Amino acid sequence: MKIGLFTVLFQNLTTPEMIEKVSNLGIEAIELGTGNFPGDAHCQLDELLNSETAREQLLNKLRDANIEISGLSCQGNPIHPDSTIASTHHEILEKTILLAKKLGISVVNCFSGCPGDHENARHPNWITCAWPAEYAEIREWQWEHSIVPYWKKQAKFAEDYGVKIALEMHPGFAVYNPETLMELRKRSGSTNIGANFDPSHLIWQGIDPVVAIKYLGSEQAIFHFHAKDTYLDRSNINVNGVLDTKDYRRGLERAWTFRTVGYGMSESMWKNMLSALSMVNYTGVLSIEHEDQYASIEEGLARALEFLKRIRFQEKPTEMWWA
Repeated sequence: MKIGLFTVLFQNLTTPEMIEKVSNLGIEAIELGTGNFPGDAHCQLDELLNSETAREQLLNKLRDANIEISGLSCQGNPIHPDSTIASTHHEILEKTILLAKKLGISVVNCFSGCPGDHENARHPNWITCAWPAEYAEIREWQWEHSIVPYWKKQAKFAEDYGVKIALEMHPGFAVYNPETLMELRKRSGSTNIGANFDPSHLIWQGIDPVVAIKYLGSEQAIFHFHAKDTYLDRSNINVNGVLDTKDYRRGLERAWTFRTVGYGMSESMWKNMLSALSMVNYTGVLSIEHEDQYASIEEGLARALEFLKRIRFQEKPTEMWWA
């Protein structure tokens, strides 16, 4: 597995500056934001879609630096109840799929999104429990009238262009854990929907990322991987549980906090995750997503790189000479 980087943390650099920076760090792949929440600092959709020259210039710069693109990312909410937001996020998703085809990239990363609770809703409504009874009714309405119809259509659209949809399981959206990801695959009838497996969002929900990798991997449902960690503050969890709406800057009071790889879970857990990825034949990129408020961009990224380089295997396994 190669080590990559979600380049949004270098959004203040130009694309040539970012490529030079990444190359000097020894990073082997990049994940590029194309709009919506990640922004488009290094991948302007309209310019690249409309200009073969611009596409060739980008690809040539990456080839010269021995860097590949692991995926294009446009995390947003294309099923937002506000039609203006939904249509904007949807348009960027479809353009991202078209650009992926033109660039020869097989994966587009995004969120499932979350609709409102009725036709005239203004805000998304993430249902997390089955009672009172109207919650279960709202959830089923969301899936039947918004989530399934939209993603059934988009999965087919992406498949027609040879591109896979990798949904990042994220609380607040319809797909937030392995069960809801598999529910969407089943109800949409599409195996072209899979996971951009980000363990950081699963850890704080109490999910074992190793077990989740084996579960999804056995269904060939892992299309991309984010290397991002989460620290669990057991003293706060023991009092208030894991659901936490406090500002991220209130780290001492929060149940969990995003951290640089290796500063949340143990080294042995990360080794077990990488081993589980190998077991399910994931040969893609480990794309570092750096969102650690207690580490600078430079030092946090350097620590993540050092950690992943030390624990990954690079060579193909040998024959089982002992068996």
